[in-house]
Amino acid sequence: MRAGFFREHGGREVLQVGELPTPTPGVGEVRVKIKAFALNHLDVWVRRGWPSLHLELPHVGGSDGAGIVEAVGPGVTELREGDEVVLSPGWVCGRCKACMTGRENLCADFHLFGEHRAGAAAEYLVCPARNLLPKPPSLSFEDAASVGVIFQTAWHMLVTRARLTLGETVLVHGASSGVGVAGIQIARLFGARVIAMTSSPEKAARARALGADEVINYREEDAKARLRELAPEGVDVVFEHTGQATWALSIKALRPGGRLVTCGATTGPKAETDLRLVFWKQLDIYGSTMGTRQELSEVLRWIEAKRMIPVVDQVLPLDQLAEGHRLIEEAAHFGKIVVRP
Repeated sequence: MRAGFFREHGGREVLQVGELPTPTPGVGEVRVKIKAFALNHLDVWVRRGWPSLHLELPHVGGSDGAGIVEAVGPGVTELREGDEVVLSPGWVCGRCKACMTGRENLCADFHLFGEHRAGAAAEYLVCPARNLLPKPPSLSFEDAASVGVIFQTAWHMLVTRARLTLGETVLVHGASSGVGVAGIQIARLFGARVIAMTSSPEKAARARALGADEVINYREEDAKARLRELAPEGVDVVFEHTGQATWALSIKALRPGGRLVTCGATTGPKAETDLRLVFWKQLDIYGSTMGTRQELSEVLRWIEAKRMIPVVDQVLPLDQLAEGHRLIEEAAHFGKIVVRP
C-alpha cells in the first residue's frame, strides 16, 4: 500500500511517500480503505519526536481518517465490508475501570492512532472494530475525516469538563486552528457568547462567519484592553490550547468563579501563573485530553443535523504530505488540512 511515513525524527525532509506492507486484520479488528485523513499538530510533534517517544519505524502518522470497511477479522459482527466509517482516534484497553465506566480517555493505556501506533496516513488502516463509527451519509469522506480529534477534544473541554451553560461568555484562543474552529461552534451550539482570538483580518472574518460574536486580532489590537472592553467583569470560560504565550492573559481574563479548560501547549509548556488571581478569584482550572467515543458519536449527530460543520481549509494529495505539515507548522490555514491517500 502507499503510505506517508518517516524512518527517523526530524524536519519535513524526513517525510516519505512510498510502499509499505498492507496490514491484515486480526481478531476483533477491521481493515479500512482510507479515503481521506486529516492532519493535526500532533503529526508535527510526532515527526519531530521527544525524548520519551519510542516508535516502531517506519512510522505512519494520522490520527483522523474516514473510509470504507475492506475486510473484517475473526469475531467482528457489527461491521461489514462496504460500510462507510469514521475513525475514533483513541486506542484504549477496553477492560480497565475507566473504560468500563465510559471514561476511556482516562485509560492508563490510552494513546492515539498516528502517535504510538500506525495511523491513517495510508491507503489502508487496521484498527479494532470498536474504533469505528458510522459515517453520516451527508458527509463527504474529506469532511468526515476532519471531525474526530478536534471536535471530540473541544466537546470534552467545553461540555464535559467546563460544563458550559446557556448565556455564558467563552474566550476561544487560536480561533483559526482546528480545535478553535470546533470550540467556536460548540460554544454557539450551547448558546454561549463567543469572543475569538486570531491573527489576521481574513481569519477574523471566517471566525465571525462560524458564529463568533466578537473577534480580537491580537497582532493589530491590544488584546488585554479589548477584552476589558468586551467583558468588563471577565469571561466565564477560557478555551485554552496555545499554552505559554496566552496563559497569563487567560488567567486575567476570567471573572471571579470562572473556569479555564486547557488541552494543549502549542506555544510552550512552561507558563507562569499568578496564584493570587487563582485563589482570590476562586478560579477553576481543568485539564482535558481528547474525549470518548460517545462524545464523538454525539458530535457526529449534531453535524448530521447541520448544527455544526466541518471546516476544511484545503485537500492535498498524499504526495504533498510535507506541504500539509508546513501549513500546520506555519499556522497558514483555517480549519483542517485533509489529505487523500
